Amino acid sequence: MMTTRVRKASTEDSLVLIRQSLKSADMDHLEGTHFDGSFPHVFITLGASGDLAKKKIYPTLWWLFRDNLLPKTTTFFGYARSKMTVAQLRQKCDPYMNLKPGQENKYEEFWKLNHYVAGSYDSRRDFELLNQELEQFEKGVSAHRLFYLALPPTVFEPVTVHIRNACMGEKGWTRIIIEKPFGRDDVSSQKLSDHLATLFKEEQLYRIDHYLGKEMVQNLMTLRFGNKIFSPTWNRDNVASIQITFKEPFGTQGRGGYFDEFGIIRDVMQNHLLQILSLVAMEKPASCHPDDIRNEKVKVLKSMKALELEDVVLGQYVGNPESDDPEARLGYLDDPTVPAGSNTPTFALAILRINNERWDGVPFILRCGKALNERKAEVRIQYQDVSGDIFDGKPKRNELVIRVQPGEALYIKMMTKSPGITFDMEETELDLTYRSRYKDLKLPDAYERLILDVFCGSQMHFVRNDELSEAWRVFTPLLHRIENEKIQPIPYLYGSRGPKEADEMANNNNFKYYGSYKWVKPNHH
Repeated sequence: MMTTRVRKASTEDSLVLIRQSLKSADMDHLEGTHFDGSFPHVFITLGASGDLAKKKIYPTLWWLFRDNLLPKTTTFFGYARSKMTVAQLRQKCDPYMNLKPGQENKYEEFWKLNHYVAGSYDSRRDFELLNQELEQFEKGVSAHRLFYLALPPTVFEPVTVHIRNACMGEKGWTRIIIEKPFGRDDVSSQKLSDHLATLFKEEQLYRIDHYLGKEMVQNLMTLRFGNKIFSPTWNRDNVASIQITFKEPFGTQGRGGYFDEFGIIRDVMQNHLLQILSLVAMEKPASCHPDDIRNEKVKVLKSMKALELEDVVLGQYVGNPESDDPEARLGYLDDPTVPAGSNTPTFALAILRINNERWDGVPFILRCGKALNERKAEVRIQYQDVSGDIFDGKPKRNELVIRVQPGEALYIKMMTKSPGITFDMEETELDLTYRSRYKDLKLPDAYERLILDVFCGSQMHFVRNDELSEAWRVFTPLLHRIENEKIQPIPYLYGSRGPKEADEMANNNNFKYYGSYKWVKPNHH
């Protein structure tokens, strides 16, 4: 679908290719999908002095500029409270820009297009001054403005009001990119949505969930609806269970105070994992139009009941005194920024069910955690046992695995006869590991795709208002119970698989973990 677009578009005529691919996806009627070189585009990063800006937004803008993927007349403005120059901003960003030899001239060119304005977030006057700076650059012609809100939620409301009152593009379009968290529960999220709805139209809002920009997540649609081989078995008659996993091998690394406000469920499960679930489970949309796709995702969420505490295992990591790594000897509560005695989970496993014809009775197991044994994000579709088994050694279940990170891959675990004279069975895989299949390919970063989508006016990979409120409906009662009843998470060792109770719950929900299978890393010669 959209995935080929960025890959092909590293040539000079990339903008033409992007335009064509948008047209082929039936999106050319969307407001502002064309790049018109004669109109200036201004990309404004609010919160330009912060972590997200220097680590993600500026590097992404530089990569898009380097690969000639942005409209020719794009200029960049940073806005934040800190008083600093563009040179100081550049110094902060330099370590993250991934500059290669031979790119120095282009890099200088990029920074020449950058401006910086200091101002507060709650003063209309400061936003009027920002607007004057933007207008000076636009010189009265029809110009398009993109605002990226890389800001803490506390300043969200005043900033969006000031953008609406003082900074809207006079003649071109204005688009607003919003970074999570989108509220803490259904009430705060609805309050934010209602607030934004009084200021902007839904088609001006881009709620970014960077997981929707990842190659294998975007591939889910093509995999499901572009192949006859999978669709007949993608249902309750054949699938035993579906597990969607996100694991990180490190703890909070001194950012525990920030993490503690949200916890693993808000940080990963209610957004990233639920988004993946809706793409895995949804019905075939009427077309590739963004709203047709998002309509189907909303239907999936509407078919789900709110989560109960009985369907969840919560964990919190403790230090592993045996470890050689000093970081791993520290538990979550040893982080000085975490409030003493915090019951915030750093691991969660939840069983969700979709009450519709396709998925009735199939458990969807969401599993995520910090300080676990490996870094991994994947979807594992486990098929039911073979009926009428004729073999001595019982065949293990087939699995279709879509690995999102690290190392994008798609493989099917299946049973074959082991080579040689005996008639034994063994597990093997049909393997599409991207690194070995597409040797010299550099996959674009998730943020590259998503920011490019905002320039193009494609909302396909962004979260719609009704989708967000359904997601919060599923998780809010559980989150409130954990907080109000001070539910204590189960301790698990730093570097382990998480609490053993999680494996037991998955096993009780028709997910078989054999632990016998060894993934053979492909030889990259």
